[in-house]
Amino acid sequence: MAEGLTPYPEALATMEARVAAIRAGTAGEQVWLVEHPPTYTAGTSATPEGLLDPRFPVYRAGRGGQWTYHGPGQRTAYVMLDLTRRGRDVRAYVHALEEWVIRALDRFNVKGERREGRVGIWVADPARGTEDKIAAIGVRVTRWVTWHGIALNVDPDLSHFGGIVPCGIRQHGVTSLHRLGIPATMEEADSALMAAWSEVFG
Repeated sequence: MAEGLTPYPEALATMEARVAAIRAGTAGEQVWLVEHPPTYTAGTSATPEGLLDPRFPVYRAGRGGQWTYHGPGQRTAYVMLDLTRRGRDVRAYVHALEEWVIRALDRFNVKGERREGRVGIWVADPARGTEDKIAAIGVRVTRWVTWHGIALNVDPDLSHFGGIVPCGIRQHGVTSLHRLGIPATMEEADSALMAAWSEVFG
C-alpha cells in the first residue's frame, strides 16, 4: 500500500511490471490500494468530447472504458490476477469485481447496484428520483493477467468530476460515501474492501 498520493504514471509502470512478472511466474497476484493526485484518465473508448475541462493532468490509461477521474478521497484498487488459474472468463471476472464493491458498500448499509448497459456501481436516491455512480470499474487483461480495477468514491471533491463526462454518461451524476451521509475514513473503506474480497475471490 502506497503512503500518500501515487502519481498515475508511476502506478501504470508498477502495474505493468507486476503483470509481466505474474505472467513469467516470478511474482504472485496482487491487489494494490492507492490514492492519486487529481488526474483524468482516458480509456480505450474515450473521445475528445468527453474531456470538458482539462484542469488536471490527462493520461492515456490503456484500460477499457471512457473518461475517469482519480483524486484524493477516492480509493483506487488495482487488481492483478492470473485468470489462467481462475477460469479465463473476463465477463465473470468483471462481474466479480462488481460484486466485490457491492459487498463492501453493504458493510456501510449502502445498496450498490449494477445497471444494464452502464459500467460501474450505482446508488439510487428514491427521494430525488435519481441515481449516481459511486464506483467506477475499468479493466485490462493482458495474456490472461488482469490490471487496472475499481475506483470507490469515499470522500473526493465531487466538483472535480465536472471536467469530464464520467464514463461517457451525461444523464447521471456521481456520489460518494460522504455525500450519502456516511463519514467513512479511507481505512474503513479499505477494511470493507478487504473483508469483502475473501467472500468473492476466496
